Amino acid sequence: MELKRAVVTGIGAITPIGNTVDEFWENLVNGVSGAAPITRFDTTHFKTKFACEVKNFNSDDFFDRKEVKKLDLFAQYALVAAGQAIQDSAIDLEAIDLDMTGVIWGAGIGGIITFTEECRGFFENNKIPRFNPFFIPKMISDIAAGQISMKYNFRGPNYGTVSACASSTHALGDAFNLIRLGKAKIFIAGGSEATINEPGVGGFNSMQALSTRNDDPTTASRPFDKNRDGFVIGEGGGALIIEEYEHAKKRGAKIYCEMCGSGMTADAYHLTAPHPEGLGAAKVMQNALIDANIKPEEVDYINVHGTSTPVGDIAEAKAIKNVFGEHAYKLNISATKSITGHLLGAAGAVEAIAAILAIRDGKIPPTINHFEDDPEIDNNLNFTFNKMQNRAVKVAVSNTFGFGGHNASIVFKAIE
Repeated sequence: MELKRAVVTGIGAITPIGNTVDEFWENLVNGVSGAAPITRFDTTHFKTKFACEVKNFNSDDFFDRKEVKKLDLFAQYALVAAGQAIQDSAIDLEAIDLDMTGVIWGAGIGGIITFTEECRGFFENNKIPRFNPFFIPKMISDIAAGQISMKYNFRGPNYGTVSACASSTHALGDAFNLIRLGKAKIFIAGGSEATINEPGVGGFNSMQALSTRNDDPTTASRPFDKNRDGFVIGEGGGALIIEEYEHAKKRGAKIYCEMCGSGMTADAYHLTAPHPEGLGAAKVMQNALIDANIKPEEVDYINVHGTSTPVGDIAEAKAIKNVFGEHAYKLNISATKSITGHLLGAAGAVEAIAAILAIRDGKIPPTINHFEDDPEIDNNLNFTFNKMQNRAVKVAVSNTFGFGGHNASIVFKAIE
């Protein structure tokens, strides 16, 4: 069976540095941090008092009040990002085969805000069970995919992916593979997350996963820097329209790039820490490149997982050297979480958009907040520190790794 080709024909994003793709990309290449003091709750007793929140988002601008009652914030972000991507793709919803149009959407945690509010109400009301009838369907992480399909009547394959921070990269990989197998013509794929509340921040604080640089939030996310002290939690959503190439060509679609490979592995090592030698990370990149029929020396740019954690950054740098050898020193590498924060289940989709736009515009977004080299990291690698670099990009790789040892990589290349 000959596999079909998959291309990206639309993108949408709502992020801590912009609520549209254009605004997101402008701030990303200019290295404008999305970190600021938390506004969602009182942080007086919290170790971390800042995050990368989505700003100037008003639900009423997108949904009527009846809809809002049925939608957790993560699902709202999903619908907004998906709507942008559909509009960007110029798909004629009256002309496409809705039975061959699917949705795969990732969320690492899902409706934690809804869960918190409902539990708070229960305990504050003398444990009388007056739960909202929408409680469960608002909370479950697969509901974003369901909501998108119901809004647009997409009747193709539809489900959610849950693999912590790799969730939306797995969604993209699944959509890519189902397109190649001819199971659908179009997928809306991506991820969203909204976890900036008391349990979200408090839970990560208890693991000592978050930066506590409260005196200077905008420089707190420091991937590959000697003094990094954890990630900055973020929120938002990213959506891609992944389409079968001949279908896209026939309708005269704008094509950003080809999605040509995906890889998936497990560390099988630790609950939250990567393998210290980056074995799973190396294998997943190798698998993605083999799947794409791309040689390591053909890759121009890697958007790395790069969370700013002490162990994770070292492991990923080792994995890159393992996979790419001498070519590792000719690559551009950047950790855009230094700017956006860590969007958890949405990270992969938003960072895939960054890789796609690097191909389109020949611009590598920077890894900001680098102040001091870490002697445990090979600083001869080009981490694109602090300033955007111009470079023609024909092939880009995007990595995401999640708690539980879940690893996912995807490969994009300029359309030929």
